[in-house]
Amino acid sequence: MSWVSFTALFFATWWVVLFAVLPFSIKTQDDDQDVTLGTVSSAPRGSHMLRAVLRTTVATTILMGIFYWLTHVLGYSLNDIPHIVPEFGQTSAK
Repeated sequence: MSWVSFTALFFATWWVVLFAVLPFSIKTQDDDQDVTLGTVSSAPRGSHMLRAVLRTTVATTILMGIFYWLTHVLGYSLNDIPHIVPEFGQTSAK
């Protein structure tokens, strides 16, 4: 795998992990009993994007490190995944 494709895979994984990490540790205005006039009580209290971006980057780096270790150090590929679906196009000789 080239560095270009690894970077593209990192970027795509980063976005998926971002949406998985966003709901963690959000405090709503209702939790703090301090609802700003004109907003809904379920709106987040303050900005938490910097922490979410940092957590996303760390989690994605760990995931991509595991992926790199599995593919480059251990030598696994998609061909090593066992075939669990039967192959319908081939007939077996008896």
